[in-house]
Amino acid sequence: MIGFYILIGAISLVSWLISNKLKSKFKYYSKVQLRNGMSGAEIATKMLADHGIRDVEVISTPGMLTDHYNPVKKTVNLSEGVYNQRNAAAAAVAAHEVGHAVQHAQAYQWLTMRSKLVPAVNITSKFSQYMVIGGIILGAATSGAAGGIGFYIAVAGLAFMALGTIFSFITLPVEYDASNRALAWLKNKNMLSQEEYKGSEDALKWAARTYLVAALGSLAMLLYWGLQIIGNRD
Repeated sequence: MIGFYILIGAISLVSWLISNKLKSKFKYYSKVQLRNGMSGAEIATKMLADHGIRDVEVISTPGMLTDHYNPVKKTVNLSEGVYNQRNAAAAAVAAHEVGHAVQHAQAYQWLTMRSKLVPAVNITSKFSQYMVIGGIILGAATSGAAGGIGFYIAVAGLAFMALGTIFSFITLPVEYDASNRALAWLKNKNMLSQEEYKGSEDALKWAARTYLVAALGSLAMLLYWGLQIIGNRD
């Protein structure tokens, strides 16, 4: 189990470092005021209009970095600091979330695939690790039929965990593509000055890294527990 704690600690440390870096980047670029004077909400509304999307609403949501696109309600949810602010960070986040709305409108295949997995992942993610650990303990503590049942419980939990890992990796092209769409629109429409654009680009780069770390962390956990199950089987 020592290897498990070391793995968890390393993943948590990297995730914490990147999260802190992301927050510091957004704090820094929040001071880079837009020359066009547009708020995050206004930028989101314009980007939607430029892509011919009329059925998506831009709304404000509480919290910090709580921005997201809701494909069911068709709303671009911007945190209070993004919705009202007029800076490079707000422009980056607002355009990124609209990027997801554009993906939805154009039936982007990775987003469609990710959306189909959401219900299953929401359920399996709650039980996967408990099933793996419980199955390993049951298999190690018993023999015969009971031990076999423990093994199959652990394997089922590992399959659930694998689904979560697949979901994490499918999320990567979705997030990177949304950022690329956002940056392309900001540049092509001359929405930002060169300095403002570089700030938005850098902020989105660090935001994407949080998803990359999450995906790699999920894969590392999957491999670790897979080896534990195999080791206990032997």
